[in-house]
Amino acid sequence: MRQPFKALRRGDLVGIIAPAGPAEPQHLALVEPLFARHGLRTRLYPGCHHVGGYLAGCDAQRLADLHAAFADDEVQTIVCLRGGYGCMRLLDRIDIGLIQRCPKLLVGYSDITALHALLQRAGVPSLHAPMPASDLVRDGHEDDAEAFFALLFGGLAQGAVMHAGAATDLRRGGVAEGPLVGGNLSLVAALCGTPWAFDGKGAVLFLEDVNEEPYKVDRLLCQLRLAGVLDAASAFVIGSFTEEASPQAVLAEYLHPLNKPVLDAWPAGHGTPNRALPVGLRVRLDAARATLELLEGLLVAEHESSLARPLHDFDPRLHAGEAMLHGRHGAESQ
Repeated sequence: MRQPFKALRRGDLVGIIAPAGPAEPQHLALVEPLFARHGLRTRLYPGCHHVGGYLAGCDAQRLADLHAAFADDEVQTIVCLRGGYGCMRLLDRIDIGLIQRCPKLLVGYSDITALHALLQRAGVPSLHAPMPASDLVRDGHEDDAEAFFALLFGGLAQGAVMHAGAATDLRRGGVAEGPLVGGNLSLVAALCGTPWAFDGKGAVLFLEDVNEEPYKVDRLLCQLRLAGVLDAASAFVIGSFTEEASPQAVLAEYLHPLNKPVLDAWPAGHGTPNRALPVGLRVRLDAARATLELLEGLLVAEHESSLARPLHDFDPRLHAGEAMLHGRHGAESQ
């Protein structure tokens, strides 16, 4: 079993990289103060300040920043500035050997799903979680920010239990175990047919998206079905689908005939709440209990014993499942 990462302590250094799209200057200016208020130092790599159209600078710069952050012995955790687009452009040039020699917790979601896929192929777990410029520094995301920093400092040990929100008609009971994989549906589908495609065999597949009309969600799910990903998975976790009409009927059409557990109303994705979700680790899903239990630890704080401690519970009253699937409280697009 792989060793978990060490939880952060005050004074630790966090590397901030921009592997995808650029941040707005007014949001970038708030990133260092945000981490400083929580007692953390930050190192913003050069690409965070670059703008190359829809990219945070050229591919070479973004790739160099990613490699530098993993190679820097002082950096404890790597946090992606925001999503957008651009991570897929780097995949065939990333030094997997470097990441395996210097494994670190990488944090992000949306377009960062591509990096999660690469890390999982390398055997390194990561954290699907809100990002500074697109979430944490913005009004309305205070609860997500509090939960995010509490997790980084408090740890996420083997045996931790996470909870979904109130069930919708999409939920289907059952229990399944497997590696938790996935992320943004558009990226999961786009990676099909590449060496970095998610391995769905026996996996618990997590999906979320933003700004995708139901017919587009249909097309993406159809691609996963034709690629054998849906049949291969052991269960499904469904996060928020925001900014467009609810695709719940489409999701049900593809997932229910498989007769596998479906845990809906998961508080992660481009909506709020957007809580951290470890990916690349084995989990036990119990749809009837609305829980995910970590069978491997991700982060261990120095004060923790080997006894498992439950993660913060998610209050279903804060994120009714219907709201998560009906496009309210959206964050920025990928």
